[in-house]
Amino acid sequence: MTLLPVTLTAAGAAALINLWLGVRIGRIRIRERISVGDGGNDRLNARMRAHSNFAEYVPLVLILIGLLELALGTSLWLWIAAALFILGRVAHPFGMDGFMPARQFGAATTMLGMLALGIAAIVTAWY
Repeated sequence: MTLLPVTLTAAGAAALINLWLGVRIGRIRIRERISVGDGGNDRLNARMRAHSNFAEYVPLVLILIGLLELALGTSLWLWIAAALFILGRVAHPFGMDGFMPARQFGAATTMLGMLALGIAAIVTAWY
């Protein structure tokens, strides 16, 4: 059986972050008594978008990490790429709450990480 420690670690961390993002939304919903939609609440809308953004990017990046780990094996550069991606995914929601440097860091690590992993996947497939 092949274990994928980088992928498993990143996926486990992503699951915990996803749960945290949902709890952040739930707290506002309970406090403001908003059961559906954002109720015109800007903070709830920002947190919902942070959660949606997470769901939009994480699956593809985890697939890339997993496929690269299967193809090339576990490596330091893949650990670093996964760690930076996860760190950026933690930072981004704080940015959506108003701390712009965190949002910029989160967006940059997501985009650059996806770019690097995508290029690595194409090169690996054809090299």
